[in-house]
Amino acid sequence: MNSQTLSEQAVALHRSGRLADAERLYLQVLAAQPGDFTARHLLGVLRAQTGRMEEALADIGAALAIHPDDPEALLNHANVLKGLNRPDEALAGFDRALAAKPGWPQALNNRGTVLQAMGRPAEALAAYDQALAAAPDNVEALNNRGSVLQDLKRPAEALAAYDQALRLAPKFATAFNNRGAALLELKRFADALGCFDRSLSLRPGDPQVLNNRGNALQGLLRYDEAVAVYDQVLSLSPGYAEALNNRGNALQQLKRHDEALADFDSALASKPEAFAGAAIAALNLCDWSRSAEIAAQMTQRIGNGEAISPWTLLAYNDDEMLQRQCAGNAIAARFPALPPPLATAPYKHDKIRLAYISSDVSHHPVATQVVQLIESHDRFRFDVIGVGTNQDDGSAQRRRLVAAFDTFIDAADLPAAAVAQRLRQIEVDVLVDLNGHTNGDNFDILSHRPALVQATWLGYAGTTAAPFVDYVIADRVVAPNTSAFSEKIANLPACFFPNDTSRTIGTVPSRAEAGLPQDGFVFCCFNNNFKITASVFATWLRLLSALPGSVLWLKQAGDKAKANLQKAAQVQGVDPARLIFAKPAPLEVHLARHRLADLFLDTHPYNAHATACDALFAGLPVLTRRGGAFAARVSASLLTAAGLPELIAETAEDYERLALALARDPARLKAAREKLAAGSPLFDTSHLARDLEAAYEQMLAAGT
Repeated sequence: MNSQTLSEQAVALHRSGRLADAERLYLQVLAAQPGDFTARHLLGVLRAQTGRMEEALADIGAALAIHPDDPEALLNHANVLKGLNRPDEALAGFDRALAAKPGWPQALNNRGTVLQAMGRPAEALAAYDQALAAAPDNVEALNNRGSVLQDLKRPAEALAAYDQALRLAPKFATAFNNRGAALLELKRFADALGCFDRSLSLRPGDPQVLNNRGNALQGLLRYDEAVAVYDQVLSLSPGYAEALNNRGNALQQLKRHDEALADFDSALASKPEAFAGAAIAALNLCDWSRSAEIAAQMTQRIGNGEAISPWTLLAYNDDEMLQRQCAGNAIAARFPALPPPLATAPYKHDKIRLAYISSDVSHHPVATQVVQLIESHDRFRFDVIGVGTNQDDGSAQRRRLVAAFDTFIDAADLPAAAVAQRLRQIEVDVLVDLNGHTNGDNFDILSHRPALVQATWLGYAGTTAAPFVDYVIADRVVAPNTSAFSEKIANLPACFFPNDTSRTIGTVPSRAEAGLPQDGFVFCCFNNNFKITASVFATWLRLLSALPGSVLWLKQAGDKAKANLQKAAQVQGVDPARLIFAKPAPLEVHLARHRLADLFLDTHPYNAHATACDALFAGLPVLTRRGGAFAARVSASLLTAAGLPELIAETAEDYERLALALARDPARLKAAREKLAAGSPLFDTSHLARDLEAAYEQMLAAGT
């Protein structure tokens, strides 16, 4: 049989998928005819198909030595270089293929994929557009165009590209997955879930698609189902770091913090963002040995420019300059470039159009704290608009807050750009963000600058470090150092923190009903576990040791956190039974039971905020330590406004000394209670509304 016939048979076998037989015949051809271009080239293609990339490169290179300008060989040579992760050489290779065959859609598309992998999305988009200009129905280029548009944070355009690809190829599983990913960015979680299910029907068991499906379920707040899907992913791909991190996040929402910490730790090696998850999980567990390890790494990671959740840092450190750097890292990583501003000139309105935006329009402390303030705004001078970016949880808090606004925009299912456009269309003068760096933040919306003046308030106690946020609303107690903020500081004359004084305080239960001893001093702290640090808890235990018969009343903790707290007490020689854990209760009952305690002990470096307001509103004195940053100074601001500056300690030693002195001097505590009962500016919501309105007017007059 001659070489020509052998070559034809080899090609036929290759096309039919019988690769081993085809390779044997290619080698026979080359043994007889070493200079056979087709056999050498296709042998290289076959070896690339079977993952033998170095051999493939040598074979196709040898073919190009025979025919240096063959477009197919040039294209395949570049494809192999791409597969070997040699992007610069691959890019040059695609350029050579295009020189040999100008306007070739496949080469343009593949060139785009290399540019995209190199982090050059604008050039990649241009390459895909050139490919589509030559071949508008190239579904691969359409899909890739959608992918790079997502890289460029243009998910709505990406969605259109995927839709076009799927019209041409209705069974294109990858495009369904990518379409779902774009829908996730657009917060259309139910639609995204449908796309992932369609992709899985075409390509069952794909770990990446399953992982994305779990993310859609998280977006729909279906955390148990999300965990089950991540379990499925990890059974298929046990080391899949992204799925481990995502499962950790879902487990955190379910308060299964020990399992979450294990997932974050497993993901850490290849998923740096798992560090912040591990950090907060360790605090929630009161696992202080692990949180100490994390704290030791945190400063270095932030100094190296790593993007770590700024909110997480608040519970670890009260170095406000480090907090600014941390926030700056997060913003820089998320917004390498900013969209053009939508609002560029002031409007002329009879009334100031004031908008508040939040992802916490729900059963959430922010909604509880702010609602009476919204109700108290002067409607003769302000049109007050609410923007909710979270799903409706059906709570009474949400209903009341929505009703408090003159206009409410339910933006839960709207993409950021669309929300920004809506705010620009209604000509918002001042936009106040109630999230900052908290879960469900609104930075994607704010980055479009839909209002000429943009401020942050209440939700996050620190600087956003965002160039599109002009003001932080604070007071001189919480924000004495302007250099710690990227924003201008709008200091209110009194405390910046709002309260809802319309809340009902129920009937005070007996100590026995609350699980407390009838006699003995009751220290309490109803802060979440993550705010209780090792040093603070050690101080509390020393107070118990110094005051026989006293107890420490804490918020109900998970089993693991409770065990860790009890173990810490035992190690320090305190009977764990002196730690009393309050069961969940309706708000009016919870407020009433504060009156069973004698002194609220604040945490450091993350103070009680809304919880301190609850205590003071119920008439319970709060002892705090003034820290170095905003989050560590909120209780000091509250106490100053309440007329109780004598309950502010400046050092840890003073805090401990003062707590013991107060516990031994009932008259001092009685005097503090009487001050609270007499009323204070802290609970004058109408006055705070006037102060805020004056601040908004000044911001608007000054511009940005």
